[in-house]
Amino acid sequence: MGTVQGAGVVVTGAGGGIGAALARRFAAEGARVVVNDLDATRTKAIADEIGATAVPGDASEIVEAARDALDGTVDVYCANAGLASPGDAFADEEVWAAAWDVNLMAHVRAARILLPDWLERGSGRFVSTVSAAGLLTMVGAAPYSVTKHGAYAFAEWLSLTYRHRGIKVHAICPQGVRTDMLTAAGSAGELVLAPTAIEPEDVADALFEGMEADRFLILPHPEVAEYYQARAATPERWLNGMNHIQQKWEGSAK
Repeated sequence: MGTVQGAGVVVTGAGGGIGAALARRFAAEGARVVVNDLDATRTKAIADEIGATAVPGDASEIVEAARDALDGTVDVYCANAGLASPGDAFADEEVWAAAWDVNLMAHVRAARILLPDWLERGSGRFVSTVSAAGLLTMVGAAPYSVTKHGAYAFAEWLSLTYRHRGIKVHAICPQGVRTDMLTAAGSAGELVLAPTAIEPEDVADALFEGMEADRFLILPHPEVAEYYQARAATPERWLNGMNHIQQKWEGSAK
């Protein structure tokens, strides 16, 4: 894909799952890739596999180091690191704070650093791994759902604010993907997400198709568009349907 040949690409949360699939795909397309993850061992393993540079650490704190590793220029930033964060309204403050920090504020912090250079040169691409939970919701995961709504809103704001200045933004919103995060979703994930789960490589394919078409919203599960429309057009009906799923999940846990 010509748009990423030789481009400087950063992928956070790339020690496995969707992040690793994105890093592999960008590297295969000829990009110069920086791989980031909290797990230094996994970061190095993926980087060595694809001929990339490993920059382990907190996704909020490595943007400048990653840019330095790419000789000062980041062309594509994939804000992919995330926390599953199950729990209800009574989840501990620490759970809510961690979800807020990783699922949303890491994106904001990266944009603060990247935007000045991007706006000066008139180009840059911000890829946010959101989740269908950011468009809809997820039973049993209040911190995750709420912060993913925030991640989607921030990506949307970036797009509407800067698209006329050459900044391209993509929000990836898959449902279930066969990763450690799906496993962490527990019984709720088994009920809601597992039946239609796809592979991480399918998400990477969807992103590249979306970049080719210059689409903001990337839906690896196309049916999510119908759910999103139903949520907006008939919210009471949609909420009742989701509540039925909630009741089914509660019943299965007994």
